[in-house]
Amino acid sequence: MFAYRHAFHAGNHGDVLKHLVLSEVLRHMGEKDKPYTVLDTHAGAGGYSLQGRYAEQTGEFQSGVAALWSALSSDPAGLPGAVQRYLQLVRDFNGGAGAALRQYPGSPAIAQALMRPSDPLRLYEMHPTDERILRAFLGGRPHTQVHLADGFASLARELPPPSRRGVVLIDPSYELKADYGKVVAAVRDIMTRFAQAVVIVWYPLVQLVEAVQLPKRLRTAAAAAPKGWLDAHISVQAADKHGFGMMGSGVFLINPPHGIHDMLQECLPLLAQRLSQIERPKWALDAGLK
Repeated sequence: MFAYRHAFHAGNHGDVLKHLVLSEVLRHMGEKDKPYTVLDTHAGAGGYSLQGRYAEQTGEFQSGVAALWSALSSDPAGLPGAVQRYLQLVRDFNGGAGAALRQYPGSPAIAQALMRPSDPLRLYEMHPTDERILRAFLGGRPHTQVHLADGFASLARELPPPSRRGVVLIDPSYELKADYGKVVAAVRDIMTRFAQAVVIVWYPLVQLVEAVQLPKRLRTAAAAAPKGWLDAHISVQAADKHGFGMMGSGVFLINPPHGIHDMLQECLPLLAQRLSQIERPKWALDAGLK
């Protein structure tokens, strides 16, 4: 269970979609004075080198964040505002204006950049090496806890947060088929304990029955959400000759903040086009808003 390392996949098309949504959600949450808590169930190492052996072995970031990176300097006006803001976060993580793309911020680094020091951050990671890196990176941040523990099992302890405002990010590796069922069970648990939570579930588009069924099961699990749900996904790669491989990914968002639907409507066509390795990329945005 400890074989998976996100460093192989950092900055790929899935990260771009996931972190674009996460960053816009956190910006919205910070608009109110009342504190909010972020719970990251699969936090990873927090940040990743794009020049290390893991990232270079797969090169996935080249058709992900790197495919957008140059546009921030050459044609920023041609990018939607949300994409510009996301890329600026990546640029800041690399040292600011004029910096080369050498590192990629994981979800914890994005949370650190956008949350206020008084907003609690709860990070869970099961891989011992990644947890040590994450603890060294963010363990000293105020109101932050880093746990070498199962993020799925943390929900009973963490929810609801004292302020009754919170974001839960769920993005397991899905290396094990059991993860699909665990994600659905986690969403059901969250809706029971804290139906007002903003929940972000990232999922892969792969040719597995469990993967195909997941968005439908999430819609049912999110029935109690006061603000409903959004389901955004892009298809930008072809399966290999055996039918395997991640063809794209999606983000299922429960209780989406105001403006997120319109942001995705604007950004998804550009992401599908810029990140695509196939002739006819696809994107979709389904909504069950209340």
